[in-house]
Amino acid sequence: MSDTYTSLAGVLARLGELTGRPGRLPEAVDVAGLSHRTGIPVGVVVELLRGGRAPEAGLAQRVRQRLDFIRETRRRPDGKRYSLDELARIAGTSRQWLSEWRKSGMPSLEHTDRLRRFFGLPAGFFTADEPEALHEALQPVLQGLEAEADPLLRLRESGLVRLAARAPQMNAHQLATLADLAEMIISSERASQGAGDTGR
Repeated sequence: MSDTYTSLAGVLARLGELTGRPGRLPEAVDVAGLSHRTGIPVGVVVELLRGGRAPEAGLAQRVRQRLDFIRETRRRPDGKRYSLDELARIAGTSRQWLSEWRKSGMPSLEHTDRLRRFFGLPAGFFTADEPEALHEALQPVLQGLEAEADPLLRLRESGLVRLAARAPQMNAHQLATLADLAEMIISSERASQGAGDTGR
């Protein structure tokens, strides 16, 4: 468990640097969104973002809590809560089994995976401990902030900057391919900026 807290601490420190709010990350990130993605209650997300610890919970208790969290936070297209019968159908099992799962906290992997996929939940949603789940949910936030801080980071990571630096050694076909790729990226960027302007 301490390893997951250590990994989370590293991400929190970097987020603190990027946001300019070390120790005050709950003000800088979407706490409710992180809770929704991870199944961790909002209060626990806030505590973890401040560098605290989650209440100790065994695997069975965590699985039960996450199933109940789905029932409370996910809604049918008509806005109503999913019934236990509906969740059982989604999981490919019976209501009786689902009720037993809620008591024991020990479902089959096949049924939990069906629920997870139906609701678009991350791998490990039912079993990941709180620091591990939050660490994973913070990765896109961290990547987005790092891209804002250094717009060329993604290009360097993908190798495009190195590729462009090798342009003098490329033949005409390779240069044309690289130019096409650059043009495609620029066009895509312009289109997304234009879409953002119309939405304002």
